[in-house]
Amino acid sequence: AEEVQQQIIRETFHLVLKRDDHICNFLECGSLFGGSDYKLIYRHYATLYFVFCVDSSESELGILDLIQVFVETLDKCFENVCELDLIFHMDKVHYILQEVVIGGMVLETNMNEIVAQAEAQSKLEKAEGGLSAAPSRAVSAVKNINLPEIPRNINIGDINIKVPNLSQF
Repeated sequence: AEEVQQQIIRETFHLVLKRDDHICNFLECGSLFGGSDYKLIYRHYATLYFVFCVDSSESELGILDLIQVFVETLDKCFENVCELDLIFHMDKVHYILQEVVIGGMVLETNMNEIVAQAEAQSKLEKAEGGLSAAPSRAVSAVKNINLPEIPRNINIGDINIKVPNLSQF
């Protein structure tokens, strides 16, 4: 539920923010996170905090390294990543994270490969015009249909549709 998600975010924020910078980056989770089997592992970069919640079988140092790879990749993709990049390009951030981790498994840690895949995805989106251009492409496709005569009534089985006169548009 959304209220539980918001409570988890608030609790994570308070747990991580109240810690001094010279204290280790691992902390045990409370009952809200699923019990003592889970831990929060985080890194603080300038004004950004990157927090991963993992079970006790994960290597803390491995997750710190994973966060480092993720942040450096974001830095390469956004050229000095900041909060606004994360907010306004959430889709790209999720894509980059999915290139690194899918289903809880680390797939790729080579930053150059991750950046290359993210750039290829961006080129593909630009070539397709992005989702924001889809409505205008649909309208232009309909306008380019060469019908000898505009149908006034469309009958599909028991459904009868009257097409209004659109010549004034």
